[in-house]
This record gives sequence, C-alpha cells and structure tokens, in this order.
Amino acid sequence: MNKKSWLTGVYQKANQKFPERDVLFSSMGGIDPEPIYTRDDLEHLESDEKLGMPGEYPFTRGVQPSMYRAKLWTMRMFAGFGSAEQTNQRFHALLEAGQTGLSTAFDLPTLMGYDSDHIMARGEVGKCGVAISSLADMEVLFRGVNLETVTSSMTINSPASAIWAMYLANAEKQGFKLSHLGGTIQNDILKEFIAQKEFIFPPEPSVKLVIDTFEWSPKFVPKWNFISVSGYHIREAGATNVQELAFTLADGFHYVEQALARGLDIDEFAPRISYFFDVHNDFFEEIAKFRAARRIYASEMRHRYGAKNPKSWMLRTHAQTAGVSLTAQQPLTNIARVAIQALAAVLGGTQSLHTDSFDEALALPTEDAATIALRTQQIIAHETGVANVIDPLAGSYYLEKLTDEVESQAMRYISQIRNLGGVVKALEHGFFSSEIGDASYRYQREVDSKKRIIVGVNEFSDNKPLSVPIQLVDKNVERIQDERLAQVRRERDATRHAASLEQLRKVAVLGQNTMPAFLECAHAYATLGEMMDVLRGVYGVYEEPVAI
Repeated sequence: MNKKSWLTGVYQKANQKFPERDVLFSSMGGIDPEPIYTRDDLEHLESDEKLGMPGEYPFTRGVQPSMYRAKLWTMRMFAGFGSAEQTNQRFHALLEAGQTGLSTAFDLPTLMGYDSDHIMARGEVGKCGVAISSLADMEVLFRGVNLETVTSSMTINSPASAIWAMYLANAEKQGFKLSHLGGTIQNDILKEFIAQKEFIFPPEPSVKLVIDTFEWSPKFVPKWNFISVSGYHIREAGATNVQELAFTLADGFHYVEQALARGLDIDEFAPRISYFFDVHNDFFEEIAKFRAARRIYASEMRHRYGAKNPKSWMLRTHAQTAGVSLTAQQPLTNIARVAIQALAAVLGGTQSLHTDSFDEALALPTEDAATIALRTQQIIAHETGVANVIDPLAGSYYLEKLTDEVESQAMRYISQIRNLGGVVKALEHGFFSSEIGDASYRYQREVDSKKRIIVGVNEFSDNKPLSVPIQLVDKNVERIQDERLAQVRRERDATRHAASLEQLRKVAVLGQNTMPAFLECAHAYATLGEMMDVLRGVYGVYEEPVAI
C-alpha cells in the first residue's frame, strides 16, 4: 500500500475513531508536518547534489569523513563575568572539569567599545560578561592558560579587531607564536544591525573592519577563525529556524562578496570562515537546519563564488542551546531542554557546542550549574552511542524531507534578500526587523493562546518558591577596573601610546588594513575606549533609523 492509499484509508478510518489531538502540529518555523513520511517523499535522496557521503560535497552528512568517531566536538562553555580575575578562575575550573575549549563573554561596556571607567559604563561593568579595557586585563584573563593548546572563542563584534589584537599581543608577550594559535573571534557585525543592535559605526566601515581581518589573518594567524557568522542572536531575537538559517548565510555571503571585491583569493580566506547557530526545542527541525546549511553553503561557495578548494565549501559551525527557551519558572526543567537541544546539535553534526546552564534565565550561571551543563555534553558523548555512527539519522524519510523543505524555504529568503539589493539594502528597507518581528509576534500569540505549550509557564505550572542559588557579580569590580586602568595610564610609554593611536587614525582615514595598527595599539596599552574613539572620529557613530 502506498502513502496516499494508507492516508485516505487506514489513517482516515483510525482518525474517525481516535481524532487527532487539538494541538499545534506545525514546527516553530511554521512547517506543517504530514502524519507520516515514506520513500515516496524522497525522489532524489541518493543524488550526489543532495546527500553524498560524509566529508564530501555537498557535506549534508558532515564536514569530516569520520566525524565523531575520530574527534568529538569541542565542548566550549561560555564564561565571563565580573573582573578578569574572576573569569580566569572560572576558566581554570571548567578546564579541570574536562572542557576542551574556552569561550569568553564580555560585558556591555566592552561590547560597545567603552572603557570600564567611562560614564556610560557605570552600573554595567562585569554584569553580563567580563570587563576588558586594555592588554592588562587580557593578561589577567588568560593567566596560566596555554594558548597554543587551548583554543579560545571570543564573542565580540563591533570592537572585535581591538579585543582580538589584545589577545594576540598577550600571546606574543607570553612567548606563544601567532601561527600556532587556534580559536575564533565572532566579528560578525551584520547580525548586530539585524538583531542584537550592539553596533558602533555605520554598516560600510563596520564591514570594512571585518574584511581587514579576512585579509590579515590567513597570513599571520592561519589557524584562527577570524569570523563566526552568527545566527544565534538572530534566532534569540525571535526569528524562526528558517529565518535564522537564511539571514545568517546571507550575511556570510555578503562578507565573501566584499572580500572578493577587495581582490582577495577565496580559497585563501574561505576555509577559516566559521558559523554559529542556535539550537532550539524543535528537535528534528534543528537537525535539518544544520544539514541544509551545509548543503546550501557548499553549493553557493562552489558554483556562485567559484571556490575550488573543497575546504572552502565546508560550513563549519559552533552551536549553542537556546537561551531564549530557558524558563525562570521551574528552572530545573531547563536541564531537560538543554539536553534535548544539545542532542539535536550533535545529530546535526556541529563542530563545537555550548550548553546553557539551567539558571541562566535568572542570573549568570553558578559554577555548579555550568558543570551540569558540561556534564550534559559528556553524557551525550560517552554514554548514548550517538557519536559511534556518522550521521545516524540519514535516510529517515521525515528528516530528509524536512532538510529539503528547510533548504527550499531558506533559499527563497536568500533570493528575496538578493532581489532587494543585498544585506545592507535589506537592512535599509527594514526587511529583517519586519520579518523577525512578525515571527516573534506569531510565536508569542501561540504561547499566549496555549496552542504551543511551554512546560511550567503556560501549562503544568506551580507556585513553589525558587530555591536556586543566584550568581551575583562582585560589587567591587568597578573599583578593580578603575584602579587597573589608572595604573595602565600611569605606567605605559606615553610616546609609543600616542604614536600607536595616531597610526590607527591614519590607516583608517586612508582606508588601509587596520589590523597591524590595532596590534601595535594593544602592545602600547592603548585602551579599548581610546581605540574606538579614534574610529568614532573617522567613521562616525551609527544611529538606527526609526521604523515607520
């Protein structure tokens, strides 16, 4: 019996006796699943352009032939709060607990390019991440960490070049070779204009700074991922699964186009582009997203942009469980959410993973909560067996059809963005904010009406008081930062400091590559705020137009 006959016969008869539940079956991305899938839904499953083999074009089944049988994903827990001293202690605790890579969160003043003692920073220092204002802070942050054996990821965007320069300057001072360093700097400014809104300069000079790293990094820090094109923040702002995928890939393609316009060789810079995706609650749709992402990226990089090196076709990605899905109500239920999301990321073929702590809807994670989040990954890796087989869900009628559907819908969005004139033009038209706003509103209506159930929030709730320890930021962090900044300004070489900032101003005005100047500024102990003030003077400060 074929699918159509079964649905109109056996299933329809059963449905008359036992009607379908009165719930929302559509995915969070709005994809309506059929009751069942069969081989009839997979017309081109064995096509080399659709599935292929692991480690081979189009990389649907994974970017490495052996995947987790040879090397597990990097377990990279996000950490950063208070002073550099406090975060350094957390780094060492996580490494001792078995973490295999560091990932740094910065506080809001740092993200916005202000020193900790600036008036705009008051009350925010160290609150949502670690405060870093100069090389002196960076030296403390990574004290005792072997930067050649531990890879580091830094979530910073508008001031990314300055923060990265401080990291590199610290490595050089410690005797590490830049060519041996591995890690990732997020450095994705376009998603700031789309979703997170932590921008400083207008779009064009902001993207120019990003492309400076494309040009400079392969020559001097060849193992470093100089960008992590981030869908995570787009998803956290309310985008659907498909919107996250499409908008993120559109951003990545824009950077590729700008690098090509500068005359860079695609096969020199493309292998070090990385990506960063959210992993939300819709289990199969999230797995399909990773598989569709690799397939779209491989095809576009090969056929549209002309990359010849297979490494340029590979979409390598970090993943993080969905912070926006965590609930302040019954916070221990978040452990289950995070475990399911993490499993989806692994089955989707991620290269590294951060698992959220169960208490993050309440405050910065405690050490115990962060350890449970790390243990979740370790249980998945070592106790479930999912790492024993490469792409174990391949061939699933539902998953393969869903991968095709996610790919198709994402490509429609990408075509729409291109028809608008590209990412920057789409920003000017308010396209992204409109699409994300509509999706977010639709989702909230579904939750409010209980068409979509959130356990412990709109159903299965209780009135028990919270009994979860809260991580509080040391109230002395502002004083610590003020004192260290004062010492830096007092002890640095004034002549070298002034010359470094003038050189940064000069190369910015001339449109030259800014990375060598940033590195010299870092070595001269110029502060983050001083470097950003130079560029504010050259590029101006961006103010988002009011949507009408």
